Amino acid sequence: MPEYLTPAVYVEETSFRSKSIEGVPTSTFGMAGRTEYGPVAYKLDQPAVAMTPKPVLVTSYTEYERTYGDLVTASGDPIYLAHAARAFFENGGRRLYVSRVFPFATAEDGTIDRDNNFASLPVGAADAPVATWRARWPGEAGRTISVAVKFLRSKNKLVGGALKGVLAGAVVEVGDDPHKPPPDTTAPVAANIRIVDILPDGTLGFRNAENGVDPVPAATNAAFHITLTVTVRFGAHRSDDYALLELEKPHSRAIAQVLQAEDPSDDTAVVWLDRPDAASPTDSAALLGALIGQSSFAFLTGASGDAAPEAADLQGQPSDPDDATIAATGLAALAEIDDIAIVACPDTVTLDPTAQPEAVQNLIDHCEQLKYRIAIVDPPANSSISEVRQFRSQFDSKYGALYYPWVTILDPTAKNDPGAPPAMLTLPPSGFTAGIYARSDIERGVHKAPANEVVYGMTKLAFNVTYDRQSVLNPEGINALRFFEGRSNRVWGARTISSDPEWKYVNVRRLFIYLEHSIDRSTQWAVFEPNNERLWASIRQSIEDFLLVTWRTGALMGTKPEEAYFVRCDRTTMTQNDLDNGRLICLIGVAPTYPAEFVIFRIGQWTADATQS
Repeated sequence: MPEYLTPAVYVEETSFRSKSIEGVPTSTFGMAGRTEYGPVAYKLDQPAVAMTPKPVLVTSYTEYERTYGDLVTASGDPIYLAHAARAFFENGGRRLYVSRVFPFATAEDGTIDRDNNFASLPVGAADAPVATWRARWPGEAGRTISVAVKFLRSKNKLVGGALKGVLAGAVVEVGDDPHKPPPDTTAPVAANIRIVDILPDGTLGFRNAENGVDPVPAATNAAFHITLTVTVRFGAHRSDDYALLELEKPHSRAIAQVLQAEDPSDDTAVVWLDRPDAASPTDSAALLGALIGQSSFAFLTGASGDAAPEAADLQGQPSDPDDATIAATGLAALAEIDDIAIVACPDTVTLDPTAQPEAVQNLIDHCEQLKYRIAIVDPPANSSISEVRQFRSQFDSKYGALYYPWVTILDPTAKNDPGAPPAMLTLPPSGFTAGIYARSDIERGVHKAPANEVVYGMTKLAFNVTYDRQSVLNPEGINALRFFEGRSNRVWGARTISSDPEWKYVNVRRLFIYLEHSIDRSTQWAVFEPNNERLWASIRQSIEDFLLVTWRTGALMGTKPEEAYFVRCDRTTMTQNDLDNGRLICLIGVAPTYPAEFVIFRIGQWTADATQS
């Protein structure tokens, strides 16, 4: 209760309405698997690096390319996850989280083998480099990274015997005549290089060999500021420029700070500069000379070929609660993202046939444990009707859906000879169907079955599913992709892989996920509130208002709200024992709409004088 101790007028704010429930997003997609490059958690001792990235959110395929690279590996193998991301956005998807999976090569002691996993480029002499450019992320794609460095010599920064326009950590070249700077084509002379530092009186001077600071010598008449521009190329399409870089710390634009491993200024930077802290201006001059010597593009080297992920790699490991430097990987990393509602692992199709069921079951278990997401399962490549039925028979879950067959597209990475038939590529269907889930949710709502929707970005289906063939697949929960003359290629099924008739349909399962997750997230305020009639009434009102809006969208059955849902939260749902143990129990019932999977018209003959019955 508020305290009223002094006579006065008290104006207080209160609320006379129930708290609203906001619907959660249902079209956010998450994938774990192999990519060409990009963020993945790892820890190195030499050099000491601990990378703990979370799955990255991308909202277009262009963003995906910048973060995770191309559609093929450096060896030319197709990357199914990249193709799935492309198909997802082509079919209407908007939000995608990617958890990169990378099987690290390890040394005999079990630690990560740096040279076999990370490409690098020495700065200076190869046998005694003053620093090293290193790939931030592992993989043979690091060998497609090239680096070049240019320098810019600015105007005189020495005015009246004092340094102006520079900060501590900047590098300058001293000279005799402020009006005659060296030509831009002339590299700085090592003996004339000075590092700017702060004197005890707060003014700027030069760092001396003992790592102290000296004032500007009287004999110095000019000091020309030197900055660096680093250009990094990755693959054939990406080029990043990092301009106006300084040489040393504590300058905020120090090259080793802007391009550092763990927290660079550019989150998507592909390289970092590994160097020891400078002990003297001599070290800085050597580094500057070595960097300027890389004026032409040079490629990083090292990093052996990437291994394909196994089932355990896709499943991943959760983060270590006792060590903040060990982050989650694989599907375990996606588990930390609450917004994800659809999950797939296209790389399950690359596994050995005996290991693929295990990987799919891991994906399904991931969704069942987290409750608020559904898995899209890919069948094995080149499966016949009998083979896909045998594959489907190994699973039973209301949190998964299987689509068949694979999809054939024009290979976007192939360079076709003139006159030759275009190269084709066959892909698993999960990326396409996930995009259709998202498109259906955005256009109609999660209650609409994501079926009878056109599949975009494809050329043909790898296998022709006819009416008779689907009559075998559909009862077993295998959703077919079919071609219809004049109506294009469409998803022609909306069933889960569950034997429970209550959860036969994908849209019913996803509608309940939406309702449960929305209520869960928006009623957290009720925890530790006084457990009495006032709280019960507020919760009832909040949920009824939310379900009313849901019913009006057509997601629930009934011609009036009373037929569509009920909400009970009172003495009939709780005993005194529940109250004594701090439990509030609310009972909610909803009547979902089921898809019209079989549309039946009965037509018969009748005569003009017949009586209709």
